[in-house]
Amino acid sequence: MSDIGIMGGTFDPIHNGHLLLGRQACEEYHLDQIWYMPSGQPPHKADHHIASAQDRCAMIQLAIRDISDFVCSDFETRRPGITYSSETLTLLNQMYPSHHFYFIIGEDSYFEIEHWHHPWEVMKLATLLVARREYAKTSRTIEEHRDIEEHRDYLRKKYQADIHFLHCKELDVASSELRRLIAEGKDIHDLIPPAVAEYIHARNLYH
Repeated sequence: MSDIGIMGGTFDPIHNGHLLLGRQACEEYHLDQIWYMPSGQPPHKADHHIASAQDRCAMIQLAIRDISDFVCSDFETRRPGITYSSETLTLLNQMYPSHHFYFIIGEDSYFEIEHWHHPWEVMKLATLLVARREYAKTSRTIEEHRDIEEHRDYLRKKYQADIHFLHCKELDVASSELRRLIAEGKDIHDLIPPAVAEYIHARNLYH
């Protein structure tokens, strides 16, 4: 059996925070691999323009090319239409019955998970690894004013969820902020791998 961490997201573009999170998950929970899995058309961004799946996969491959236990998976980008985490995890468990999956999410997604498509399936099919981040409490709904431990206890009781926290140095970088900086011609080389910066420049992305 292999323990596989799934890191989902649009990765538009991938940045150093994504890599730091993957490394911490590997080391803290002794995972065999991290699969960086860019989404095809995520439901919460159905009305937003995102870079092509080809470009996003290419940037991930450049970012992780020297890290042996990191893998770029096109599992979601090959599927047509909107992709849901519940469906992805269902298919992965069917295809890889000998693997145990850990689903890596940020604290914002953690507090919003009950609003996802079939959240009980997500929590049944994978162990959740939650990365803390700065989060504006004023943007939370009423039930999200629980602290992070209280919310874990609530989800464990309601869904029998297996939830653990990642203890990593926070690098609070948002891909949306990176796109804004790139569009304004600002320097982003401290925030993303050099090969990814070169690719963005060569392809004239986000300008």
